Amino acid sequence: MMDNEWMNNPAMKNIDPAKLELIRMASERTSGKSGRELAPVMLALITSANKQGIRFSPDEMTLILEILKKGKSKEEQEQIDRTVKMTSSIFKKHQK
Repeated sequence: MMDNEWMNNPAMKNIDPAKLELIRMASERTSGKSGRELAPVMLALITSANKQGIRFSPDEMTLILEILKKGKSKEEQEQIDRTVKMTSSIFKKHQK
């Protein structure tokens, strides 16, 4: 189980409570998963947020990714970065 140390990050104090709850759920779902397995969780997080009318800013997304990459190997972190680039291009198309 992933610790909730990320919640103590000063940047988290300014994030909307509804967003924090989504991030917490994603954190729990990604615990112990490899970089490749994170993609569906990230997609679900963003889709769930969109359905609730919640949009994550680029800074918030960066923060979430840093949380997800914590404790992962360099290879897994690179996989996460590749996955994010791929999914972010998909979401840009959907937001237009």
